[in-house]
Amino acid sequence: MRAPLFVGVLSMVLDFHDQRDELFNELHTRPFPVIDTQARISQLAVLHAGKDIERESYRKKALEHLCALCSRYSINPPAEDASCYYQDFGGFELRWERHTEFSTYTFVHKLSSEPFQRTALSLLPDEWLNDLPGKVISGLHLEIEKAPEELPVVEDLRGFFEGHRLLSCYASNRQAQVWTAYRIHSDNMGRFLVYNNSLNPCQTGRLVRRILELETYRMVALLSLPLARQIAPNVREMDQQLATVIQQLTDIKNLDDERRLLGELTTLSSKIEQIISDTNYRFSATEAYYRLAMSRLEELREQEVCGLQTLNEFLGRRLTPAYRTCETVREDLDDLSNRIDRASELLRTRVNLTIEEQNQDLLQSLNRRSKMQFRMQQAVEGLSVVAISYYMVGLFKYLAETAKSTGLIGNSGLVTGLFVPVAIGFVIFGLHRMKKSIKKS
Repeated sequence: MRAPLFVGVLSMVLDFHDQRDELFNELHTRPFPVIDTQARISQLAVLHAGKDIERESYRKKALEHLCALCSRYSINPPAEDASCYYQDFGGFELRWERHTEFSTYTFVHKLSSEPFQRTALSLLPDEWLNDLPGKVISGLHLEIEKAPEELPVVEDLRGFFEGHRLLSCYASNRQAQVWTAYRIHSDNMGRFLVYNNSLNPCQTGRLVRRILELETYRMVALLSLPLARQIAPNVREMDQQLATVIQQLTDIKNLDDERRLLGELTTLSSKIEQIISDTNYRFSATEAYYRLAMSRLEELREQEVCGLQTLNEFLGRRLTPAYRTCETVREDLDDLSNRIDRASELLRTRVNLTIEEQNQDLLQSLNRRSKMQFRMQQAVEGLSVVAISYYMVGLFKYLAETAKSTGLIGNSGLVTGLFVPVAIGFVIFGLHRMKKSIKKS
């Protein structure tokens, strides 16, 4: 009796993360429906707008559109921040789920009729369907019937699919049989027919959800295929331009050629990076949706029926090549970007080597000039010594002649001659002191 009290006290003591409840309840969002046999299901997958502002505007329009339907049937509307909404409208059940790029509207009802004669969409107001916000990327009718005692004849079932060639498989360990043509029929919708052998309502709901998600993820995954086909020629053209530039690397003659080729590589690189920036999200989303579609396909646990092509075989031959095309273009873009980077690095290395050679030649030229200037400086210093000494001796000669005329000395020429080496030494010493003071400063 004390355990619940202890747990309650413990929960008040622990400091839980602010988003703990939201993250925990994420496991219980978008539950599978519980569906009985003789059910008619219709689903519409609607793409959102591209930009964030447009997506927010679409979210508001979608909620207003749902609220209009709820008001018509006097049903409680969804919350403003709701990402999913499940409600029984009396004659049908509505399941609305908002994802990152699309929203799904699933309608479930029980109408007694031949397969695909009356669908779930026939119960909805036409004006409400016409005002559905967004672009429908996937539309599907899925009907569940009780399995007949004898295996249906393929030719008899083709009438439900407007005469198209059929695909079929056993699902969920042969507890159900799935039929489809994977065609868009005259009502612009796809069709699936499920014969239930022994599935309970919960198992049937899980099977229906897998089929609906498989179709939705398959269609959204293919959104990048037209984009891949559009940019593939540009990628091949830029690949040829890169090959031409690489071939010219061996024919470089001067720095102008190197700069020209580097400019071409820079232009190619900017184009590639722009394409990668524009397509990276779409290609990444394609990979994620493709893996989700393949996981839903594996969860069906298919088995072959009467030698007919299964869903896995059909999609493996058609969906997988389309996905590989997108992946190939994406890998080509990344490879081309890496090759341009390597070529640019190689060319920059050549440019740096050329600049270093030019700098080395410039340094050698400066060295030669400095030597020449030093020699000229030495010559100028020698001439300066001679000139200054000459003027000093000339001045001293005037002094000597003046001293001779006054009788202070007897021979002015001898005194002047003796002063010559003294003057030269004095000039050399003065120049030496001046050079030392300049170096110190």
